[in-house]
Parts: sequence; structure tokens; C-alpha cells
Amino acid sequence: MSDAGRRHPRAPTGAEARAAAARAVARVVRGATLDDALRDLPALAERDAALARSLAYGACRWHHRLDWQVSQLLDRPLPEREAELAALLRIGLLQLDAMRIPDHAAVSATVDAARLVGAARAKGLVNAVLRRYQRERGRLEGAMADVPEALYSHPAWLIETLRRERPDDWRAVIDANNSPPPMWLRVNLARGSRERYIERLAAAGIAVDRAALEGAPRGAILLAEPLPMARLPGWDDGDVSVQDAGAQAAAERLALTPGQRVLDACAAPGGKAAQILEECPGLRELVAVERDAARLDTMRETLGRLRLRATLVHGDATEPAGWWDGEPFDRILLDAPCSALGVIRRHPDIKLRRTAADIERAAELQSRLVDALWPLLRPGGRLVYVTCTLVRRENDAQIERLLAAAPDATLAGDFPPMQLLPGEANRDGFYYACIDKQRAHLTRVSGSNH
Repeated sequence: MSDAGRRHPRAPTGAEARAAAARAVARVVRGATLDDALRDLPALAERDAALARSLAYGACRWHHRLDWQVSQLLDRPLPEREAELAALLRIGLLQLDAMRIPDHAAVSATVDAARLVGAARAKGLVNAVLRRYQRERGRLEGAMADVPEALYSHPAWLIETLRRERPDDWRAVIDANNSPPPMWLRVNLARGSRERYIERLAAAGIAVDRAALEGAPRGAILLAEPLPMARLPGWDDGDVSVQDAGAQAAAERLALTPGQRVLDACAAPGGKAAQILEECPGLRELVAVERDAARLDTMRETLGRLRLRATLVHGDATEPAGWWDGEPFDRILLDAPCSALGVIRRHPDIKLRRTAADIERAAELQSRLVDALWPLLRPGGRLVYVTCTLVRRENDAQIERLLAAAPDATLAGDFPPMQLLPGEANRDGFYYACIDKQRAHLTRVSGSNH
């Protein structure tokens, strides 16, 4: 039997997991999302799949540091066509630097993985780079202090953006971005209370961070440790969902009441739509618009698991003429596409895929969305504008533009604009603003708090 034939997904070396992670990370470098790259990997045994996921996320989270370290350990750069080999080297360093894996096992398995990524001839190179890192770790750590991209493991443009946008908090934001995300749950309040679900978790031996409940949305629970969703009591029955508390805070700003007609624009993957239906089951209708057909299918599956019904529309929210029936909405939730700089800890591949130009592109799209959706709101209604970023161009500036352009727009008095930073209250970074449409002209107020 050939060497390849003897390999098995459950092989004790773990080479398959490392090779899978390297292939996923190489795809991210070429532009894919990490979620898509991991989803498209061949099936692995459960333990190897978990390791591959952990390695891929860690390699993206620490990419800029690892990439700089590799550059210091190689005599000459690898060609671009060797993306899988380069990713494997970074994954090897990650294990030696930041994971609870014995050094000998990390080196051996990573060297073995070279053949599995099509670089058998480079096994000696992989071994030499990892061994050299073990010898020169102290030197590299000292030199890293003069290289901000490596020190903070963020691209230079993003470091500068954070320093400009959040001069007092940028280091805290970077630290949060480089930390693994917590696991928040959203209890289906149409089926039971948060306290009752906490009791069910306790009965299943699942610990909760009770201190985090203070000030959190009324259905939010923070687990002491993340775990597979299938272990959650009532998961298959739709009793609970996984959703960050920062995302959950959008629905309460809608101030929903039974009988209202609500629009969820840019609705996929459907977490906020589901929460709206769970918290106010007496709505007359929830219309959820999404232009990506595949993401709309994901939303349909999400609502199906939760046994919820909405009017799902495949359409472009910037062009309501293609899908709107002419009947105004009492509430509009605009969860606007954005640069997503507030959720980097949950999606570390953003640091590899995003550029400064993406902020301007996002802001232009946000302006078109606001302009297109405001006329759909009934007088006396409310538009809640939400992003998961922390750039003023995408947040406060959008609201100021609307207030200046629309005489009937005013900031809501019950929920002033708010910027939640990544890691604050152990939540992801979000921006929220509530704009009410007046029946008659009123003096407007403006401002933002944090």
C-alpha cells in the first residue's frame, strides 16, 4: 500500500488536520471567507476537524505576526503559488507559540503535513524553519517591538484607522480583536423565560456567566465556555439560538408592538429577524429582504428550525421598486452591510480580506440604502440603523446626513445613538441609531454617546 493509502483521517500524527487548516488559510489569503474555506474542506474525523478549525482561526487571528516571523526565518520569500506551504509554516509557528501542543508533536505533524499539501520536497524546509524558530524565539520577540503589524497582528492601514477613530481605545480594540469570541445565546422568549433556560443549562451541566446578564438584552445568556450547538438543550426544537448580545440589542430599539408591519432589510442570515418574531409574535407581518439567494436559503433554514414565519423576499433593498408593494412599514431594521471591523474577533479573516477602500465602498452603499428605505417608513414609524463596525464614516456620518436631508427625521429620545466597542461588556462591536419619522416638522436633536 502506498504512503497515501495508509493515511486515515484518524491518523495519530494529526497531519491531516494541519494540512486541512493550511488549505483553508491559503484560500483566505486568495480572497475566500474563512467560513467558506472551512465548509468546503473534505470531511475529517471529529477530533481532526476541531483541530483544523482551531488552527485555521488561530492562523488568521495571528496572520500578520506569523507572516512576519516566517519572513525572518526564510532565506528568501516563497513564491505566491506556494500559498499552502506558506500557510503551513505559519500554522507550525502558531502551534509552537500559542497552543498547548507539545513542541515535538507540533513539529513532527506539521512536517508530515507538507506532503499532504503537495509540498513533499519541502519537508526539510518546514522542519528547518520550525527548529530555527525554537532557537531564535527570543530574538524575534525583541525585534517585533519595532514592527507594528507584527506586534499587534493587524495590517498597517487598520492600525492607523483604529488609532484615528478611537484614539483613547484603540489598544483595547486590538486586544479584543486578537481574543477568541465568547458564546452568547438568545433564548426564544416566545417559548420560555431566560431564567428557566438557565435552569435547563444547569441541569445539563453547562455553566453560565451570571455577571454578564446585568444590562444584557432580556433573552441573552453568556456561556462560561463555548460548546457545540447540538449540546444546547432544546436546540433542535428551536428553544435557543446562538447570537452575540451586541446583535441582540438591535431588536429592543425597534420598540415593537403587536399589529405592526416590519421590514428587515439586508436580512440574512436571519438572526435579527428571528429575534423580532420571537419577541413580538403578534406582528401583522415581517418582510425580510435579501439580495443573495444562497443567504436567503440559509435564512429560510434558520426560521424553519425555530418554527417561525416571515415574508421572505429575494430583492435589492436599494431598489424597492422591484419588490415593495407600496404599503408603508411601521418599523424598518436596516442592518447595513459594512466594513465589519467590530466583529474581527469572531471573523479574524477580516484582517486579511478587508482594505481601507472597503470602508468607502460600504459607506456609499449605506447611503443608498438609507435613501431608498426612508420613504418606505410610515409617518410615526421608526428606522433602526445598525452596523457591526466602528468607523464614523459608516455610522454617525450616515445618520447626520439623513437628518440634514429629511425634514421629517429626528433622533429617537429613548435610544440615543450608541457605539459599542469590541469586547465592551464582552460583546462584539456594534453601532445603533434610531430615527423616528415625524407626522409634522419638529425640532431635531443630534449627538452620539459611548
